[in-house]
Amino acid sequence: METKLTQEENRHYVRQMIVPGWGEAGQLRLKQSRILVIGAGGLGAPVLLYLAAAGVGAIGIADGDYVEGSNLHRQVIHGIEDLDRPKVASAAEKLRRSNPHVLVTEHTFPVHAGNADSLIAQYDLVVDCTDNFTTRETIALTCRKAKIPLVSGAAQITDGTITTFTPYKGAAHPCFNCLYPRSPGSDLTPGCSQIGVAGPVLAVIGGLQAMEAVKEIIGMGDSLSGRVLVYDALSARTEEIALERRGACPCASACEEERRAVNS
Repeated sequence: METKLTQEENRHYVRQMIVPGWGEAGQLRLKQSRILVIGAGGLGAPVLLYLAAAGVGAIGIADGDYVEGSNLHRQVIHGIEDLDRPKVASAAEKLRRSNPHVLVTEHTFPVHAGNADSLIAQYDLVVDCTDNFTTRETIALTCRKAKIPLVSGAAQITDGTITTFTPYKGAAHPCFNCLYPRSPGSDLTPGCSQIGVAGPVLAVIGGLQAMEAVKEIIGMGDSLSGRVLVYDALSARTEEIALERRGACPCASACEEERRAVNS
């Protein structure tokens, strides 16, 4: 494990290391961290670019899709020259070009219940940039079982939301299903291909996701666990909603079982 920054890295990151609460120690924690970004589309684009620029030591990119022309108004990590390429390969190329200090690993496949455990176990933190609820539930459940922080974002039309899930920390930290209780297999909302999405909204939410991931790794500021930040682009307003654990949620009984096992 790296125990210090190189002279080149110190020069590269000097403007963020002078931020209060960041410092060289925080930068070293970023260098030592492994972050998985699931989804290399509209949200994943700014998340990946900013995490690489910030100096996260190892970034994994997971996505099974290919770049299409209709992606380009919002998925700013891709360009015309990337059409029909795997999104993971396109994104990885941009990250390696932008910051040679970052190790980028390509996972060119969709994440599902059959591979989520082995994939997520390789990382310290996950950023969910996917756009369907089945996948998001799978990611959230896997992160909860593995006790790995999950930074989750979503956007549609001109609105977006972001929160962090760390339900394994106790009752004050609700899970994905506390926010979205529903019957398995049913999606709550149509995708952006049906209702649309404004590109800059994804930049806002993705940028917030990147910052929350940095905060979790460094240990600075207040976590969004237990809070949902809602962004309304048309009114240029944000709102914070308190999120509490639902007593009937599976995460409550699961955490109680884990507590009993530890104390037995």
